[in-house]
Amino acid sequence: MKLADALFNWLQMKHVAEVRPDDQAAQETYSFFERMLKEDFKLENIEVKMEDSMYTVYFVLEGEEQEKQFPASSVHQLLHDIEGHDIEGTDRV
Repeated sequence: MKLADALFNWLQMKHVAEVRPDDQAAQETYSFFERMLKEDFKLENIEVKMEDSMYTVYFVLEGEEQEKQFPASSVHQLLHDIEGHDIEGTDRV
């Protein structure tokens, strides 16, 4: 898995886990991706900020501060899918 994919998956699961704190599967999956980022990719100081419909993930990799951006609509899509809604919030048939 590439770092950008792992960051995106982690960010989606972070969002789901925060919105659904009682969802044990979401919590475990979020923890799995967080461990992957720290143990496999060796990321440190991971932080997230959202501005202007974009999430920015800040992190340190090999002593260098880096960042990666993701559209909020893409990050939120997983939660909408889980809850049975599309990105516009309409019910799926």
